[in-house]
Amino acid sequence: MTQSFSQAISVFAPQLPLGVAFSGGADSTALLLASARKWPGQVVALHINHGLQAAAVDFQRHCESVCALLAVPLRIAGVNADAAPGQSPEDAARIARYKGLVALSLADNAQPAIKSIATAQHADDQVETVLLALGRGAGLAGLSGMAPHWQRGGLDFHRPLLGVSATDIREWLAERGQTFIEDPTNADLRFTRNHIRARLLPALVDIFPQFRATFARSSAHAAEALTLIEELAQIDWQAVASQDGQGLLIKQLQTLSRPRLANVLRHWLKIRFNAIPSAAQLDELIGQISACTTRGHQIHIKIGLGFAKREGDTLTWYNP
Repeated sequence: MTQSFSQAISVFAPQLPLGVAFSGGADSTALLLASARKWPGQVVALHINHGLQAAAVDFQRHCESVCALLAVPLRIAGVNADAAPGQSPEDAARIARYKGLVALSLADNAQPAIKSIATAQHADDQVETVLLALGRGAGLAGLSGMAPHWQRGGLDFHRPLLGVSATDIREWLAERGQTFIEDPTNADLRFTRNHIRARLLPALVDIFPQFRATFARSSAHAAEALTLIEELAQIDWQAVASQDGQGLLIKQLQTLSRPRLANVLRHWLKIRFNAIPSAAQLDELIGQISACTTRGHQIHIKIGLGFAKREGDTLTWYNP
């Protein structure tokens, strides 16, 4: 379901004080301005300086100027967003950004701790996220898109604009004469997300004018299905867990259908160890569990940054 910007802000009800992730771009500028007007004295701007481009200094200065005009406190953090080997620059920047936001939420001598943080991703961002997930063959977690609300580091995070188009946000800003900055990297078509924004979204407008609403509906269906399979995984995990709760009993795993076996393995690895298996790794692990019918059968398979291993009657995971 799509919303106007004003509708989205009217129903947004976070715990206060609220931190708004503020880059200086159109989307975060609109969110900050509307939030500051709705909750005067209860909003803090949070700016993350990634230091990845020369313009980062100008972005920070612009944010300082805007916050001074709005009389909104501004907290700034510099982060290291360099990508590790095998990690995409986008993932590295996202992880560094959220770590920085959590750090900025803490109380200091002058300001209280922030209870909620709002970020300005909108309906177009959600469509791009789902298309990227489709392109890499993602499962329900990817097809669910970005969650409107989640918790991290003891904070409530919100994305109140997921039902609002980018066009509506900019029209709202134009009506109020509010300036913002354009990140030059947004026009760089070497990034897949930018390519989708520049080439695919205009085509979708021509073919499926209501694509934002229909994509949102599909994502909601995927999120609902994901909740169900996670609940099933929790039930199965309790049934197959070893006594200490760390491992899984191989004989019990062998009683599950292949889809339920894959589901509980993914759940166990993610929840217990924050390990995410690739499709090939999971297939190999399932095959080894099925073939594990003798005492001498060994299991030792690379999963994430560690290994799944057989220890007696139990499947365990360790990071050497």
